[in-house]
Amino acid sequence: MSSSTVMSEAELRTPDLHPMIRYIELHDRKNNVTEVEIPIPYGKIAGKWFGPKNVQPILCLHGWLDNCGTFDRLIPLLPADVSFLAIDFPGHGHSSWVPDGMAYHQLDSVVLILQIMKEYKWDKVAIMAHSMGAIIGFMFTAMFPEKVEFLIGIDALKPHSYYPGKFLMIAAPLLSKFIEADQRNREKSEPPAYTYEEMVDKMYDATFESVTKETAPFLLQRNIKPSKKFPGKYYFDRDNKVKYNNIPGWSDEVNWDLGKRVKVPQLTIKAKDSPYPGSWQGFKPMVEVLKEHNPHFQLEFVKASHHVHLTDPELIAPIITEFLRKYWIKRQDSLVSKL
Repeated sequence: MSSSTVMSEAELRTPDLHPMIRYIELHDRKNNVTEVEIPIPYGKIAGKWFGPKNVQPILCLHGWLDNCGTFDRLIPLLPADVSFLAIDFPGHGHSSWVPDGMAYHQLDSVVLILQIMKEYKWDKVAIMAHSMGAIIGFMFTAMFPEKVEFLIGIDALKPHSYYPGKFLMIAAPLLSKFIEADQRNREKSEPPAYTYEEMVDKMYDATFESVTKETAPFLLQRNIKPSKKFPGKYYFDRDNKVKYNNIPGWSDEVNWDLGKRVKVPQLTIKAKDSPYPGSWQGFKPMVEVLKEHNPHFQLEFVKASHHVHLTDPELIAPIITEFLRKYWIKRQDSLVSKL
């Protein structure tokens, strides 16, 4: 059975934490956020529940190396009568890591959605997702169209397309680095430690400035832990292996076949200033397929960067709100009400 906890006053007074950590905790309290844990065979999926507890939530999926904190600034701007369950994918945030020696495959996250649906006894699921999460949501919707109410994707649309030579070029180096990362996990040594401000700078640089320094703390909140060796410093607390996850990819034709199966309402929000060229790869042909086969497909462009939902949520909140008012169905759920 899923469980939930609310942060106590004592937790909020945890000593020796950076003021921004306390600020994010207070931000969650202000927005009546509930921490959730969902059991899976090798541990738990952690997440945040926003909104009414007796209403089936929209499942929110984050991007690669991010966590559910990516939605912290967007969801409070959306309709208050709608519930949202933002999860940390395995190896990210507060969720369990896969066992030693096991790799991360994005297709496994398609299975994860099925596991979550089974846990909550949902017949259908509505999805809002960003980047890698949007790709996973697209795959799930194409494979199980009868199980999806609608799909909202932010700055990603489909799996990567592989062309002759591309897969072979990246596969062996990726697997070699995976073995090295797996070995580092087994050594159980504390990763390098940095000041909080250095952590912010590292995230800013690693995302090609897509995450601003002002909004980086919302992601750091579930990505770092205080160092035991160096007081006042922190280290990244995510599975080393997720940096080398097995990214699904196939020909454009396979992606088009998937797109033809998506008939549910679908909103895609494309960031014009995204620094990631892969988000544009095969984008236009895929859009044409969706427009032809799905009368409920909607495409919106915004002048912002890849993490627009975190850095500039006010730009897309009205678009998503209009979409929800058109397609969201309020479903009471007796199991959810027991949270």
